[in-house]
Amino acid sequence: MVAEGGPARRETGRCARDERGKAVAEVEIGIGKNARVGYDLAAVGIVPSRRTRDPADVSLAWEIDAYRFDLPIVAAPLDAVSSPRTAMTLGKLGGLAVLHAEGLWTRHDDPLPALAELATLPPPRATSRLRELYQAPIRPELIGERIREISAAGLTTAVALRPQKVRALCQHVLASGVDLLVIHGPAVSAEHQSTRTEPLNLKRFIGELDIPVVVGGCASFSTALHLMRTGAAGVIVGVGTGGGDANRTDLGVGAGLATAIADAAGARMRYLDESGGRYVHVIAHGDLRTGGDIAKAVACGADAVMIDGALAAAEDAPGHGGLWPMDVLHSDLPRGRWQPVAQTGTLEQILVGPDPVDGAGGVNLAGALRTAMATTGYATLKEFQKAEIMVQAQA
Repeated sequence: MVAEGGPARRETGRCARDERGKAVAEVEIGIGKNARVGYDLAAVGIVPSRRTRDPADVSLAWEIDAYRFDLPIVAAPLDAVSSPRTAMTLGKLGGLAVLHAEGLWTRHDDPLPALAELATLPPPRATSRLRELYQAPIRPELIGERIREISAAGLTTAVALRPQKVRALCQHVLASGVDLLVIHGPAVSAEHQSTRTEPLNLKRFIGELDIPVVVGGCASFSTALHLMRTGAAGVIVGVGTGGGDANRTDLGVGAGLATAIADAAGARMRYLDESGGRYVHVIAHGDLRTGGDIAKAVACGADAVMIDGALAAAEDAPGHGGLWPMDVLHSDLPRGRWQPVAQTGTLEQILVGPDPVDGAGGVNLAGALRTAMATTGYATLKEFQKAEIMVQAQA
């Protein structure tokens, strides 16, 4: 278990062994249960180094497989954030957007009027209407059409599928010439078990593909390491941390993102050693609203971040001022709820500035990250991963 705040906890004075065999301090939940202490990003701060740097000398570039990006920012595969149009906008600015192959863009010719309608409804009614929209069947021809639309602009294309839909839809995604495949769910493992269906063998599946695959989410050292061993090019870290994500409240499932990132970074080091030098990218997924949030995620060990709420706040986002997770697709327990988001500027302003006249905040994420790196003296993201961080003492 990982404890994340709450009332004062009594230290047990005992240590447990983590997945690496190292001793870690525990707290006592009760006589029969101890727990690790975990931290959200809000609990940590970046310590300045002995030098500072000119922001113009800071690089935010990162690479995954053969693809290079000027910004370490990935738009989450949410219909409120990623559409063909926003994917092209983000790509031209140096980032990457992931389109969901099971979303509204592959079910409707033009979902924008319906999404605009949601913003005029009370949230409960908007949620009901949203679930009605997802009842429309997926049209394979639209999958290819959306991907080719982005590719025609000369941009890298990325498409997400849930693990349970990979077999049914992957051939349509691959036939369209997609560059990156993302297998994404609230919690993805390399050892899913089921008595109803044959589980997807991630290692075998990824080994048969000619394109890089990113998988997640996960929130622990062992799960991240197992996912890396499947041959994935990247691992998404974060369970119960995304914008609008109800898994912590509805299911009680989740972990502090700072600790989850650091655990995955440790798994990356272990796998780098055991694989003879193969580097797997850690992509932190959470409700990161500011450049400071992104900076702390990188300082904890992330190579890039996957964000949702901050981009849903764009005036030109497809959600029209609304945000909902793709848990709305869950057949047994649809948890996605439409919720309003205060708009703070255009997508370009949120990513690279300039600040709107009213100074609403939450804009120029790349500029804030660059300034954080310059202030603490780091020139590249790889260097910044080695920054010293400090836990903020609770009052």
